[in-house]
Amino acid sequence: MSEPDIPGFDPNDDVGVATARPELKKPPMYKVIMLNDDFTPMEFVIHVLELFFNMDQEQATQIMLTVHTKGAAVCGVYPKDIAETKAEHVIEYAKDNQHPLMCQVDIAGDE
Repeated sequence: MSEPDIPGFDPNDDVGVATARPELKKPPMYKVIMLNDDFTPMEFVIHVLELFFNMDQEQATQIMLTVHTKGAAVCGVYPKDIAETKAEHVIEYAKDNQHPLMCQVDIAGDE
């Protein structure tokens, strides 16, 4: 392949060549928050936490108890698209199993 015929072009010149990698920012993180209701069985909530948030039984039980006693609890913190997808999957799975369990997504602060 021949060199381009551009006035002032020097193929050995480093001008215009990126030498530093651009700094990438971490994406903003979002909390998936499970909300309490008076109808969804505790065992189902534990099952959902194990299934969608990869918690062991002890961890899932603690989160379920927090949801039950405080009205809501954070299930996990993820980039926005993952948090929204997890919340949607939980809601859909609960509906498929005739439960009104709900999750919401909220921006994670510097807590």
